[in-house]
Amino acid sequence: MAHGWPGSFVEFLGTAERLSAPETFGGDPREGSTVVLLSLPGAALSSAPAVPIGPREIAADWHSVMTQSLGIRQFFVHGGDWGAAIASWLAVDAPSCLQGLHLTSSIMQPDVTGLELDEAEKAFVARRAQRGPWESGYQVIQGTKPATLSYSLTDSPAGLAAWLLEKYQSWGASRGTTNPPNIALDDLLTMISLYWFYGPGPSSWIYRSLIDGTGLKFPKGIRVGVPTAICSFAHDVSPPSPPSWQQRAYHVVRRTAVDHGGHFPGLDATEALARDIRDFMMISA
Repeated sequence: MAHGWPGSFVEFLGTAERLSAPETFGGDPREGSTVVLLSLPGAALSSAPAVPIGPREIAADWHSVMTQSLGIRQFFVHGGDWGAAIASWLAVDAPSCLQGLHLTSSIMQPDVTGLELDEAEKAFVARRAQRGPWESGYQVIQGTKPATLSYSLTDSPAGLAAWLLEKYQSWGASRGTTNPPNIALDDLLTMISLYWFYGPGPSSWIYRSLIDGTGLKFPKGIRVGVPTAICSFAHDVSPPSPPSWQQRAYHVVRRTAVDHGGHFPGLDATEALARDIRDFMMISA
């Protein structure tokens, strides 16, 4: 399971427990799975790279962790946010290792240069563009001047908390309101503390690949061939893409829509996320 920014492995502790020990929640112990929670380089307990690297390079590192360090030759992978991008590149570069790819969004964009889009795709592109600078300011500063920002994030725990909490509040059901995030306070404090104790991590380098265009866009001719499940959550800040758009980048075999949860479903839709991953693994085994 692979998280993004500003997340951590803490996002998936509840989901992992349900997948590894279903009997604890009234399920069948024979359906239990070994779950590996990977941290982005530089996030939480993971050491930072010497130079900025992007999702494809991280995918190669994670392939090494799984197959060489842990000796797991075949596995399913779940990803959200940057974790979804990394998982997607892993599916492109090491497809024989993956039994299935489970994502909370079809995050990788196909190269549609010179191609005709259908009406649903045109509406999606327009809806995504409406987010504009109101939701992308952090991407620009983190992708162009990360060192400047990092001084602030490492100088003040209150400043770091504000920078992170705004995302938890505005990327879920509380978006557009003054309500607090629909996430347990202990989970929020744990994740903020991990970023405080170990430094800002991915905010200092991974967004460079978004600015230069290499992070979230497949070059023409590249498409995920691994069976892919996309589970969308009702309050995710990322607008859902139409099936025709998804199929341009992924071999989608399953789509699920959950009527609650946001951009961090491991925290605010834990049971639904675990159930969808388990169901996908069972039908794909």
